Amino acid sequence: MKHVPRLLMFAAALSLSALFFFPMWRITLLAPQYPDGVSLHIWINKIDGATPGTLQNVNILNHYVGMKYIEPDAIPELTYFPYIVGIMVALGLLVAMLNRPKLFLAWAVIMIIISLLGVYDFYLWEYDYGHDLSDTAPIKVPGQSYQPPLIGRAMILNFTAISLPHIGGYLAGLGVILSLVASYLGIKSKAHA
Repeated sequence: MKHVPRLLMFAAALSLSALFFFPMWRITLLAPQYPDGVSLHIWINKIDGATPGTLQNVNILNHYVGMKYIEPDAIPELTYFPYIVGIMVALGLLVAMLNRPKLFLAWAVIMIIISLLGVYDFYLWEYDYGHDLSDTAPIKVPGQSYQPPLIGRAMILNFTAISLPHIGGYLAGLGVILSLVASYLGIKSKAHA
């Protein structure tokens, strides 16, 4: 039982590293003309889709309603986010080696703050793309915005937009939970020692 908090903290850091191997978010568009849906995958360093050409298809759809093209090279977060994740993974491993429950908690708090800032940044990104529309759009619907939901499901014209975490996002969230459990168990065991 003595080594469980440390092992949980190692698992937390390794769970966060899943963001290098799996997408963190997925936005799926469903419509009669796309019964299987068009799924956009957002990684920590790129944007692609469930199939080749997905980003191009989404950009074509966006063009009709006047949305800007999604150009991953123009999104600065995709450049620096891998460094933030890498630093947090390394810090998580260091904290696990130091085996101090209060540091487990500090790591979890930092991760929660970074996650909340990331979600807010994602909301602003979605808002900008969904509201800053071209006046020369082929399809214009007065008062209509095309912002997908931050999380959940929404109707946008004849599309159902579904926005949810993907494998990497769920595993990163699991990492935060594991670090909180590690902190709790570590503090509890030291109190009873």
